[in-house]
Amino acid sequence: QVQLVESGGGLVQPGGSLRLSCAASGFTFSNYAMSWYRQAPGKERELVATISNGGRTTNYVDSVKGRFTIARDNAKNTIGLQMNSLKPEDTAVYYCNAKSVWISSYVYWGQGTQVTVSS
Repeated sequence: QVQLVESGGGLVQPGGSLRLSCAASGFTFSNYAMSWYRQAPGKERELVATISNGGRTTNYVDSVKGRFTIARDNAKNTIGLQMNSLKPEDTAVYYCNAKSVWISSYVYWGQGTQVTVSS
């Protein structure tokens, strides 16, 4: 029973901050690279940030570099996304994603959490 459960979304003003969290269960968390994706209304799903299974490597889409930080805690089976200096264009449903480093077809998704940046 694999589960990825996102939390922390909400409404925030431009320039504000939010911290998203994803709790994983039902699989060996340390064997999976983890990512945050987002999908805005009328737009395609976009990869926002990725962290390697050991947490040594991170990657970000250009539009969030310097503002967002992805992290993982392999002892707690969680990942986070610290989002600072939020902009209206960050408004989207944010999804947690897990991909096995050993078997790439083993991919899991969370249910998503809404982030709205508006005045």
